[in-house]
Amino acid sequence: MDARVAIQTDELTKLYGSGTSPVYALRGVSLRVERGERVALLGKSGSGKSTLLNLLGGLDRATSGGLRVGGLDVERLSRRELSRFRSATVGMIFQSFNLIPSRTSLENVELPMVFAGRARRERRASAREALESVGLGERLHHRPSQMSGGESQRVAVARALVNRPEIVLADEPTGNLDSDTARAVMGLILDHVERHAATLILVTHDEELAETYTDRVIRLKDGRLISPE
Repeated sequence: MDARVAIQTDELTKLYGSGTSPVYALRGVSLRVERGERVALLGKSGSGKSTLLNLLGGLDRATSGGLRVGGLDVERLSRRELSRFRSATVGMIFQSFNLIPSRTSLENVELPMVFAGRARRERRASAREALESVGLGERLHHRPSQMSGGESQRVAVARALVNRPEIVLADEPTGNLDSDTARAVMGLILDHVERHAATLILVTHDEELAETYTDRVIRLKDGRLISPE
């Protein structure tokens, strides 16, 4: 794989179910994203955007096809290797935040560093620094139920970026936020991307968001690419 390439898929297919009525979430998607690129995946609900993002992040397995992310053949990684891949190589941000309700902001942000094998004292210091960088230095010991949606998403951003991933996968990261908070959250993500020359894959259905914050827009419909990659 070319060292300039961050992500490459070849005829990537994801099929759910079997028998006479299988459902294709992805149909032969071939895609190449270079390091440092900012790419938007645009499409309506059910187009395959989130399925593709989950495959890129190692959260699901493809039915067939090739998939390399950060120079790694994701489909061949063991469960332990996948855990490390998700904590170090990629940082994932979700629309629903996916924070653990019983844990504080500090503890939520520490989690990727636990899986990466970092020492407890180092984890605590890095989590604190990450939360301060997103303006939550006064919310270290608050749980998700004690914070607004915007604050929860900033915790999620801090958690995704604390290990300085080379690839950021963002699935509708501003979908539950008002316009001012959405701009602030995208600013935090782009600051990391620019400072660390990281690659960004932004899943969205928002044309304006895609045009404003990314270099290239890729459109999906019914599990297929419908525009040149």
